[in-house]
Amino acid sequence: MPKIPKGRRVGQAAVNAVRALLEEHDHIVQEISGQNDFGEDLYVTFVEDEHVTSDVIRVQVKGGERWRRANGYAVPVGHHGSTWADGNIPVYCVVYDPDSKRLFWANATQQLRRSGPFNRPEVIGVSPNAVLTDSTMESFVTQARRYVGRYRGRQAVLTHLGEMSGVEFDSADHVLHFVNGDDEDLIFWKHPGADAATLLHSALNWEPYLVSLASLMRSEMPPPGLGTDDETVDRLWHDPDLSTAEDLELSQPEIMWVASCFMSTRQADEESEDLYGLDECDGCPECTGDEPAEHGKIAADTLHEYVIDRILARIEAEPDLLSRSISAMREDGRIDPEIVAELGPLEADPHIVRQVMKLNRDTAGNLEPEAFRLAVLYLIHRVYVSGPSLPLEQQVRIDWRIPEPGPEAFAAD
Repeated sequence: MPKIPKGRRVGQAAVNAVRALLEEHDHIVQEISGQNDFGEDLYVTFVEDEHVTSDVIRVQVKGGERWRRANGYAVPVGHHGSTWADGNIPVYCVVYDPDSKRLFWANATQQLRRSGPFNRPEVIGVSPNAVLTDSTMESFVTQARRYVGRYRGRQAVLTHLGEMSGVEFDSADHVLHFVNGDDEDLIFWKHPGADAATLLHSALNWEPYLVSLASLMRSEMPPPGLGTDDETVDRLWHDPDLSTAEDLELSQPEIMWVASCFMSTRQADEESEDLYGLDECDGCPECTGDEPAEHGKIAADTLHEYVIDRILARIEAEPDLLSRSISAMREDGRIDPEIVAELGPLEADPHIVRQVMKLNRDTAGNLEPEAFRLAVLYLIHRVYVSGPSLPLEQQVRIDWRIPEPGPEAFAAD
């Protein structure tokens, strides 16, 4: 007599589990017939307050032990790479673990687009932190609908420019686009209130270059209105970290465009300051309280060196810190969905995971950026930066997943 393969039973159980959970929360699920399954098993239309929304995702469901990895799960991309990455509807992968009876998710479209068309991964990494349950359904839906919404209005423009340049823009950022006479793309990117901006140029392989209005004209006298005081003018005029128009080989039309970007965004910032009363922070109550605000100025390389030094010091003092932090993360049901989405591809790479698990002062010098990022995600909730007038150890506060032990923990017996 014909025998039904075990894999088929587990696969259908996985689809049933995903469908049942989504429908329990009133979302609309349409199952795709196995004869028409070309990389997606379900279409999900989200419902909010009993009203059907226009937000739709596709879901590829996998069930069984074969999708497990040492530090999570992985779904093979196969020949679905282009359809998952370039389709009009984003694709999510959901893995069903038959032993724990739990579901885990990953945004496949996001992972593929971040890697670019010429460096697509062979698998979609699914983090064991990305649990899909009744308690996490709201945050999952919020993340998914936000991602779908990236392709509407101004956010659609930011998404297109971000995917073009490999940068993730915040909706509050000033982002402007220019195409020169050689059909090359330039992107002007500045955080609100910042003196300098990042210039991204397709002819320069989208490498980010920090520029200011002063640095673009460094061969000239400082233009009027450059800063509010002599110290600001001098800093922006002579800062060696800022690129010049000559460094970037910008043409005159390109220089004029970047200058106009500075002028227009400065006007927008001044209007925001008038509206909200924004001011430079220097030891404000938010920074000195239990939850300091994330503002202040500190060089990126200085912050990186300080954080990695603090991480290494704690690992030396507490050899089991990483394992305890990972366990704490697994038990934390409040992890931001964006962080969960970032964990998937990092945890799916055994090479990156090995670097993190062997992290010490001897190996830190060869730590790849992805491994450093994963270590930070495992060990740290958030890094707060306060007033620049404070000493470095007071300016930077690290909110660890495992709180630092008090002095009594290191006291002699």
